[in-house]
Amino acid sequence: MSEPQETLIEYEDIKRANERLDDETVVKRTPIEQSTSLGEFVGGDVYLKMEHLQWTGSFKTRGAYNKIKQDVERGIDKFIAASAGNHAQGVALAATKCDANSTIVMPKTAPQAKVDATRKYGATVELVGQDFQDAMEYAQNQAAQNAAAEFVHAYDDCDIVAGQGTLGIEIYEDCPDVDTVVVPIGGGGLISGISTAIKQLSPDTRIVGVQAVGAETVHESLDKGVPVTLDEVDTIADGIATGGISSLTLNLIKEHVDEIVTVTDSEISRAILLLLERAKQVVEGAAAASVAAILSDDLDVRDETVMPLLCGGNLDMTMLQTVLIHALTEREQLLQLRVRIEDTAGKMEKVSGVIASHGANIRTVRHDRSVDNLAIGEAYLVFEVETSGMEQSRSIVESIQAEGYAVEEMNRKRAQQGKAL
Repeated sequence: MSEPQETLIEYEDIKRANERLDDETVVKRTPIEQSTSLGEFVGGDVYLKMEHLQWTGSFKTRGAYNKIKQDVERGIDKFIAASAGNHAQGVALAATKCDANSTIVMPKTAPQAKVDATRKYGATVELVGQDFQDAMEYAQNQAAQNAAAEFVHAYDDCDIVAGQGTLGIEIYEDCPDVDTVVVPIGGGGLISGISTAIKQLSPDTRIVGVQAVGAETVHESLDKGVPVTLDEVDTIADGIATGGISSLTLNLIKEHVDEIVTVTDSEISRAILLLLERAKQVVEGAAAASVAAILSDDLDVRDETVMPLLCGGNLDMTMLQTVLIHALTEREQLLQLRVRIEDTAGKMEKVSGVIASHGANIRTVRHDRSVDNLAIGEAYLVFEVETSGMEQSRSIVESIQAEGYAVEEMNRKRAQQGKAL
């Protein structure tokens, strides 16, 4: 089992890693595409590094292959790792390609799609605990009890970080004039490698790290000078929900990264939807965090050439549904109305007709009669309505009110209550 490493990696380590990534069926060079739509939003030139198009759907195979290929050459053929999903797939594919065995410990809450994909790449999967930290503890214990197995840490390993750093070489070679590169941070291995490479090749390029608010650890770690670990994390961006960084990555972030920003789950949701609509790209929350950062007020990229890294595309369909509902509700394209009526024949038809007259689609409707604030003979009609946006939503509400009905926008009410907490 490897001991945690605190030494810094050098650019030469990344160059050697880049030479090892010589099998296009394991790691491919991913494209960079300009997004004029995002550029209009931020007032600059936006180029997307499309690493979500990697074979496993994320960057993780780079580091895993760099490490495992060397270890197999030294005679190791069994590997153990812990992951919420993307690292799992990277280790599984890398081990299989190197004719080695891999066991991946994943939390029981890991998306089923990522569990299935990890098994498909040839790994044995064990589901343990409720979060990444539980899985990590169990995997490290298993590796400690098996002298023949090597533990593959997701970020606290120089070979892993060097492999992830090969992205920095690609970014520079394909877009040498980039002013700012935005990189999501979970455990910090990705940004550590990328920043080490880019600062060697283009010292003036700004490197910005982005974390989800519910998994933020870097600011406090930098302030205290030691890695800070959270007891629990709360974010839709499971790919960066590690809840901690390492001494290795903290030192590299301190050395090479210019700025750290945070984004909320709502901002990440908006970015996922925007990438779907404008860039025609499906990415997971961790990847969308980089786009959320350039759209936020905390990061100014006006008149710059900026590159958000789309680090992963393994978006669980259940999470996609959750994100879409949240984003559509925020845009008022999904409206939940509660209309107070006299509980007599024809009222549902009348209110439904008002909504239909605006060309909106009623998804669901139900009667609520057992509510304590209703008088005898009254009821609520609760509608879920698809609209074109805020203007149509306002018109629908005003038209129902004009017919003499009291109307509450239930999802807006909940959103306002959430902001007030």
